[in-house]
Amino acid sequence: MEIASVWRGTSRASRFDALATTNLKVDVAIVGGGITGCTLALQLVEQGKSVCLLEAHEIGYGSTGGSTGNLYGTVSGGLAAIQNKWGEDVLRGVVQARTTAVNDIERRANVLGVDFGWRRCPQYLYPLSADARETISKEHEASLLAGLPARMEDELPVQWAQGPALVIENQAQIHPLRYVRALALQAQRQGCLVHERSAVIEVDHGKRQVCTANGTVTADHIVLATHSPIGFHSTQAGMVVHREYGIAVCLGKGSCPPGIFWGRGDKSLSVRSLEVDGNQYVLIIGEDQKMGQHDAKACLGELEAKARETFDIDQVAYRWSAQNFQSPDKLPYIGQDISGNYIATGFGTDGLVYGTLAGSLIADEILGRTNSASHLFRASRVAPIKAAKGIAEEVGTMVKSLVKDYLTERQEVEVSKLQPGTGALVEIDGTSVAAYRDADGAIHAVSSVCTHLGCKVHWNSVETSWDCPCHGSRFAIDGSVLEGPAIKALDRKYAVEP
Repeated sequence: MEIASVWRGTSRASRFDALATTNLKVDVAIVGGGITGCTLALQLVEQGKSVCLLEAHEIGYGSTGGSTGNLYGTVSGGLAAIQNKWGEDVLRGVVQARTTAVNDIERRANVLGVDFGWRRCPQYLYPLSADARETISKEHEASLLAGLPARMEDELPVQWAQGPALVIENQAQIHPLRYVRALALQAQRQGCLVHERSAVIEVDHGKRQVCTANGTVTADHIVLATHSPIGFHSTQAGMVVHREYGIAVCLGKGSCPPGIFWGRGDKSLSVRSLEVDGNQYVLIIGEDQKMGQHDAKACLGELEAKARETFDIDQVAYRWSAQNFQSPDKLPYIGQDISGNYIATGFGTDGLVYGTLAGSLIADEILGRTNSASHLFRASRVAPIKAAKGIAEEVGTMVKSLVKDYLTERQEVEVSKLQPGTGALVEIDGTSVAAYRDADGAIHAVSSVCTHLGCKVHWNSVETSWDCPCHGSRFAIDGSVLEGPAIKALDRKYAVEP
């Protein structure tokens, strides 16, 4: 089963060189080539700043390339939750800032002149169970308070969803990977140094340097646009990490009109249509799953089963998953932290809009410009009461994982019973290791201990990766880092031939 998002499957490969052996000096070094990093890089070079952008894999490799492509002024976790924690003024400020970011994406898309699949469309929030109706009613009230063009409708333009539904007009959709790669290319054309396959392995705060295996970049400003900041960071203590699974299907009969369809109830569901290169797809995204604490293959299978109950599916064209980090107080951290670096994290599943907003906010900070939204998301804020529940949840997740994996000695699989294409924690020569048996029968063994803060990794059967349940680091079967905050690979033990 091939795992690739519909965005990667319908995009040309990006072709930016790796950082060569050199020592660079620039105004701004940006770590991370997602929508935050690329938006920021282009804004800064347009203002005459020298910029180096370093991406560990390919531009848009991470959450940007695994997103839904939906753009909206609201938030997936609910505006009512923000209102309850922060009040009406913050609620309005967040929605206004996000709406401005959606408009900025539209403006950029028009200027760049590439086929990004841009379109304006309504957003629908509909109940999947009777008890969800009250939630939707509260979202309606919060949406009106926030100034969104919201109304309630009893009927929806699809047969598979029923009202009463909240409808918010003038939201949008885009092909996120084509868009972000166009941003990077335009930034490069204007002088930005864009380097792929250039993983940062060290950040020296005192020297203002970021280091890769091949070179060092010294900068007046360092921006960690890597979702969770790489290495150790105070924000990680309360960040809740999830993965969500998605499929893109071709229908045998029926269709899905333009729109963002969110179902709420015991389990959430996100549906949208997509036309790209003459092909029609329906994208179906399941609910968030706690990182490293779920059966990935079962989650994907459940999503496909739900999709087949709902639609007449001819084929499943693409399957994928993506990661998100939710801040404990429901607002992202954007701006300069106590180390003097800039961060942008805690977007939840709303990263395309928050990432665009973060690029603008950080650019304004670096350029010395005033932005009225900066105070809403400041990275150095401390809100212990508002964040208490989220911090307790994440600390509980970490403690639970440590107890399960160390104190109660999670049961390990015998090496001989490990099937081709599967991974598990096994004991080899008295040592617990993370082992994967490839299609030829060879065993690839790496350390089972995450290099970030020492939790034990868990096998992801969909992504064929080792995932850390504590802070979201992910590793390939050879131990190399797929996603941070870890920056050091898992130690390789050995490979055993079949």
